Amino acid sequence: MDNRKREGMNIEEREFADLDELVGSIEETIRKEEREIYTERTLAEAYNPKNVGELDNPDGTARVTGPCGDTVQIHLQVEDGRIVDSKFITDGCGASAACGSVVTELIRGKTIEEAIEVGDRDVLSILGGLPEENIHCALLAVNTLKAALEDYKNINKKEGE
Repeated sequence: MDNRKREGMNIEEREFADLDELVGSIEETIRKEEREIYTERTLAEAYNPKNVGELDNPDGTARVTGPCGDTVQIHLQVEDGRIVDSKFITDGCGASAACGSVVTELIRGKTIEEAIEVGDRDVLSILGGLPEENIHCALLAVNTLKAALEDYKNINKKEGE
């Protein structure tokens, strides 16, 4: 902020301006550090994840908590044997959100059998990898997907009996 603008401010306004500058500086430092650790794709998925939320009447659902304490929940909507919608929520880190976003995008339009084949390596490949301490996030998202697919199969087996 230039000095002429600061001179026209009262003390409280200057304090808020100083705080805004400090917060901006901290945010920029964090973003710089994130770019050194994560790929651009991972950051894009973490900050703007797709398919976040819950479906009203899911055809299959699962909630799994990983060893790190993060929980991922996935809902599936299936029509004519294909996944037409999927949503996820997580209480986890940005890497968990990125993985949930990628998984829900990967399975759209797939059959149940095709979706079962989605693995953590697929997620990691799309994200361009993750740091060692976050690789389990991809596995957590995939394990949650597999549990939701299993839930779908169990529901449909019971309805078919």
